[in-house]
Amino acid sequence: MARLFKIEVMPGMAWIHVPDADVRVLCGCPADSVKHLMRRGLIRPMEMDGVRFETGPNAILLSDVMVQNGAFCNLAEFPVLQMFYRQGLLLPGHPNNDGSKPIIIGRRDHVDAQMQYIYRGNYGLISEQELMEAGVPAAQAHEMMRLKLKFAFGAIRHPRDLLDGLALDSDPVEIKAGVSVRRIGLNRFEFHYDGETVEVDLNLPPFQTHDSPFPLGSFQFRRDYFAVVHSGEGDGWDVRRPSMGSVLVFQGRIYLVDAGPNLAHSLTALGIGINEIEGIFQTHSHDDHFAGLTTLMQADRRISYFAVPMVRSAVAKKLAALLSIEEKAFNDYFNVRDLVMDQWNDVDGLDVRPIFSPHPVETTIFHFRAMAAGGWRTYAHLADIVGLGILEGMITDDPTKPGLSREWYQQIAVDYLEPAEVKKVDIGAGLIHGYAEDFRDDTSGKIILAHTAQPLNSGQKKIGSGASFGTVDVLISGHRDFLGRAAFHMMTEYFPTVSGDHLGAVLNGPVTTFNPETILFKAGQPHANIYLLLTGQVEMLDDDSDFRAALSAGALLGESTGLHGLPPAETCRAVSFVQVLEIPADVYTAFVRRHNLFRQISRLLEGRDFLSRTRLLGDVVSTGTLNAIAKDMKLLQFADDSMIGVRSRAIGVIARGRVLRMLGDSVLETLGPGDFFGEETAIFDAPGITSLRAYGPTEIYMVSAGLLAAIPNVRWKLFEAFQRRASLESSVVIAGRTLLTWKQEYSVNIQRIDTQHKRLFVAANRLLDAVQSQRDSVEINTALDFLFSSIQFHFTEEEALLDRYGYEHGPAHKAGHQTLMTGMRELETRLNRETPTSSEELLDFLHGWIVNHIQIEDRRYAAVLNAQGVY
Repeated sequence: MARLFKIEVMPGMAWIHVPDADVRVLCGCPADSVKHLMRRGLIRPMEMDGVRFETGPNAILLSDVMVQNGAFCNLAEFPVLQMFYRQGLLLPGHPNNDGSKPIIIGRRDHVDAQMQYIYRGNYGLISEQELMEAGVPAAQAHEMMRLKLKFAFGAIRHPRDLLDGLALDSDPVEIKAGVSVRRIGLNRFEFHYDGETVEVDLNLPPFQTHDSPFPLGSFQFRRDYFAVVHSGEGDGWDVRRPSMGSVLVFQGRIYLVDAGPNLAHSLTALGIGINEIEGIFQTHSHDDHFAGLTTLMQADRRISYFAVPMVRSAVAKKLAALLSIEEKAFNDYFNVRDLVMDQWNDVDGLDVRPIFSPHPVETTIFHFRAMAAGGWRTYAHLADIVGLGILEGMITDDPTKPGLSREWYQQIAVDYLEPAEVKKVDIGAGLIHGYAEDFRDDTSGKIILAHTAQPLNSGQKKIGSGASFGTVDVLISGHRDFLGRAAFHMMTEYFPTVSGDHLGAVLNGPVTTFNPETILFKAGQPHANIYLLLTGQVEMLDDDSDFRAALSAGALLGESTGLHGLPPAETCRAVSFVQVLEIPADVYTAFVRRHNLFRQISRLLEGRDFLSRTRLLGDVVSTGTLNAIAKDMKLLQFADDSMIGVRSRAIGVIARGRVLRMLGDSVLETLGPGDFFGEETAIFDAPGITSLRAYGPTEIYMVSAGLLAAIPNVRWKLFEAFQRRASLESSVVIAGRTLLTWKQEYSVNIQRIDTQHKRLFVAANRLLDAVQSQRDSVEINTALDFLFSSIQFHFTEEEALLDRYGYEHGPAHKAGHQTLMTGMRELETRLNRETPTSSEELLDFLHGWIVNHIQIEDRRYAAVLNAQGVY
């Protein structure tokens, strides 16, 4: 009889259950994984001794790769919260609180990253110093920290105090009571118990994403002057609806309020393409408002990010912790536009006022207003507020103790009740959410009650309304052609040399709407029109393979018909409701010839056609962007078995043939047409420790890294590939290579510093690689300059951190940095001698210089900072 059970929850997520050992493992934890377990009956309500609680996992196996096909794979925050509070493992006196801790299993660095991400998810900014760095005045930072400590029951605790981390490296590990797990391949695992084994594969097939736990249907709404589209009224536990959020439409432009899990699913249901989104207003950093940020990273430009600096800082720190990247990398994906607290901020004509809201993490509510006949029209969004009764119980007159002052409480009560035409309110109840009863006397025109998994009761129905997904409240009707304006801007980008008056020839067609799942045109069948995609999302399906590309606003569909009279090469299908501008093919041909653009566009079309069939550039990249890349890229040819150099700042995209990625004599990957390489050096400044060899006659397009790095969608895919390939490389023994290897014992238990130390290893290895491979002096000096800049950045950051937290030995530590820099200058002199330094001598120097400093000097301050909540 079986004693080890596996259930495939969905691709990329599984459930392992060993009843005899009391082991229940959630394998993979993508967005909304708790809701998936609820829907499958793997989390069920129970009652014991009059106490209600839920069943659920007691361990989590992390994915080997943090991102797959664009989305987070390891979001353990809500599964951990479910264990702590809904199962009762952390509640005093609860029958399930037997002293055992939830277990997180995975690669050592991923376990550490999850601990830090959960830490930031629980607390946000963790000190007065961090609040002041985010622009909060000192007196206000002190009051905010008092309140934060009240929510935290008096002390900020690192997840290591509450969770057990189990590192799964090369050897099998025991989870509990004889149940063990081992890695059998990248993202593939084998569980063993009492002679039984089962395998789990967390890899997603190409083009497939994790499923959404709820169906939404399809909707279409007018791009109005000022309106609110209700895109989420549930909470992190609601299996029927998306988490609380809204879509704002202002002057035809689209903004989001928060980005919850399965955001792409919600946008598709609403007929919104990713490239239509102008910006996001962020209330706070909990996963049910944060997990959709990766969707917004998949536009072909940096979407504007609006928040007060303290919220933006908390979000950036959490994202950096989750992905083990520097906080400043947030700016690579978003156009950050900080808002001023308690003031009306002008956001492209829309007035926005963020107001502080008490919560365990930095949070604001938002008021939005626009001018109309008769006065302002307003919308208020009150996500994650706290019941006034709960807050009143936190009042304390002692400024040295956790809590808040009576004056601040009274101001919060006034802020909550400021009226608006439409107001959406969190009524999730409990210790950190709101109560409908607090808004009984609110004079707002319409109150929408949200952030709950429960149906409204009779008392709540007398206070406010529900809102079905996709319903719209129009605050100011539009009387302008906003789609026409969008079409003009798109065509101006595509034809920059043509005057606006002449563009009228191709802008004069009708705007046509296609229903979801409608085929716009089929491959190989002549078509009378080409289409400029204005709203929604379409997919292009290759006739000869399973390749598909998702396209959003700005894409020109079926252009080959207009240029050459050829039938389309792909089938174009509507994923959502879409609106297109119809351009008759013969009109387009005449327009192009009149303006002498035929040769130029034909040449670009050939390159663009190739790029649009690659995974790197196939999704959500507008026609204008593809044109810029096609114009810049260079085609190189390589003979069979020749080495391919990737030292330039470029990404190679294979047009014909095969390329082997090799580590020593091991072939890690065989890359074919449409695959790419070179991201580690060109984008992320990491040493390329693999070699590349042509397998047969090969042609490769080299694309400027500068162009690609500026496209968030592409940069995100490059980051995903970089992470996956780093995982592959770490599992292979490199024969004959003498590189520095990061080990867990080097950790100082402060993620920001550990990340910088790892970067020093990368920089040192880049120099070692250049010396070992006997590169020319230019490459060696480039690598040396990179190491110098990495060291200087780290020393500056480290010294500022020690000053910030008053480390008493800070001056001596700084003096040690000066001594180390002197040694680096001596190394530079030696490397510039005619007789080069041997790689073994260099390795010894760098190992002693970097590793010894970390293990001896840096460890001295780690405990001091840990004691102040810095991890």
